[in-house]
Amino acid sequence: MKKKFFFVFGFTLICAGATLNVSAQSLRTDTLASPFQTSRLVLGGYGEAVMQRMFYSDNPSRYSYPQSYKDQNHGRFDLPHVVFYVGYEFGKGWRLATEIEFEHGGTGSTFEIEKTEAGEYEKEIEKGGEVNIEQFWIEKTWSPYANLRMGHIIVPVGITNQYHMPTDFFSVLRPEEESGILPCTWHETGISFWGRAGKWRYEALFVAGLDAERFSNADWIANGSTSPYEFKIANTYAGAARIDNYSIKGLRIGLSGYYGFSAINSLKHERYASHDVKGIVTVGAFDAVYDNHNILARTNVIYGNLGGSSDISAVNKKLPSASPSPRTDVASDALSLYVEAGYNVLSLFPKFKNKDDKLYVYAHYGFSDSMYKTAEGIADKQWCRKQIISAGINYFPMQGLVLKAEYMLRKFVSPYNNEPTISLGIGYSGFFN
Repeated sequence: MKKKFFFVFGFTLICAGATLNVSAQSLRTDTLASPFQTSRLVLGGYGEAVMQRMFYSDNPSRYSYPQSYKDQNHGRFDLPHVVFYVGYEFGKGWRLATEIEFEHGGTGSTFEIEKTEAGEYEKEIEKGGEVNIEQFWIEKTWSPYANLRMGHIIVPVGITNQYHMPTDFFSVLRPEEESGILPCTWHETGISFWGRAGKWRYEALFVAGLDAERFSNADWIANGSTSPYEFKIANTYAGAARIDNYSIKGLRIGLSGYYGFSAINSLKHERYASHDVKGIVTVGAFDAVYDNHNILARTNVIYGNLGGSSDISAVNKKLPSASPSPRTDVASDALSLYVEAGYNVLSLFPKFKNKDDKLYVYAHYGFSDSMYKTAEGIADKQWCRKQIISAGINYFPMQGLVLKAEYMLRKFVSPYNNEPTISLGIGYSGFFN
């Protein structure tokens, strides 16, 4: 039976009632080419809209009983991220930046009078999604070498956390190799010191530790930065650091890492204390981007270790069913990597050589395993090990605006079914002045 492929275009619109006139690169707000040079108040943002057709089952049991869920498919329309940015330059080296993010279109609920139940009031969930404060910080700048940022900030471990806007990656959605094991986008409340000297950029952060209760077999520590409560638990702390080098024209090479305790950073941490486990999380990452000679290539490698994973797994699986914990085993080690490269085919035509529009044809290969190594007694869930192979196009009609089309294959070991997907989308990032 032939499979039908559906192609539908999505769209994204973030409007500030003005003209886009600052590059998407500046939206990271940590570059030396500050957007505040032209205006004390800056508005901007980024966003993306996508359509996907998945030629596999979306049943939660498809990994437990793979033979029962062959030859199924489903589709989705989504607004993965829509972010509004507001910044203000106070003067004398002080500035403010805020980002509010609507994931999957935001969320909503309402009260209704239920006519079929004697007019009782009932609270109904109107739509799914999330609303987050992705960034809220105040920064003091003394010189390009010394900047102190205080508030809710991005933890720049790995490539996607540092470069997470839709114009920063080829795939329609953020690369899942990284988001499958780390928080993405990873934002925490804390303090950051950063600067740039010559061809080097450096950053060091002090933030709250992760919550071991939120770790899982499918996502390793990815959900450890989120909190289901009205506050972020900070019984213990963590540090992160990043350094980038720009010595070679068109090439950026970065190293980043994270170290922190997690076991006592839960609401009822005495459960872990009885096992005398600290849950030390150590993450190291290497990434690089080459953008020159009409070639755009990226690579990213992340390796992480969780101390006391066996004890943490034992505690988490015994948590009450009402707990927000996934209540699964968690691995001691996780690994992800990918490489992708694209070529601007419009450069082959003389009339496009000096224009802003670009058309990249790209290929991508990645590997991710959220249970790369497991402690004794913890079963290795082989469906957590996957290869990701994709190819597609990115068309930039102008700087800061991109249209994407992608075919992606998520490949598993036997007996699990492979998961092919066709995706289309459009996204933007930039400032309005």
